Amino acid sequence: MNKAAAAVLVGVMAFGLSACSSPNYVMHTNDGRTIVADGKPQTDEETGMIQYKDANGNKQQINRTDVKEMVELNQ
Repeated sequence: MNKAAAAVLVGVMAFGLSACSSPNYVMHTNDGRTIVADGKPQTDEETGMIQYKDANGNKQQINRTDVKEMVELNQ
């Protein structure tokens, strides 16, 4: 999948998820990935990991140092 198609797909997912009741967050990573989290991600200060639920409701983790920016999606 080329970068333009991936960017369009992420945009569609972000707008689709914005209709949910809880605010969603977008995390931009240092390597250029965009992650859409369902609800507000939680940071574990002890391990330095950010825990979040993905679009499918699965719990995921990412290292805090890998996240460049985290912003709330406005509805």
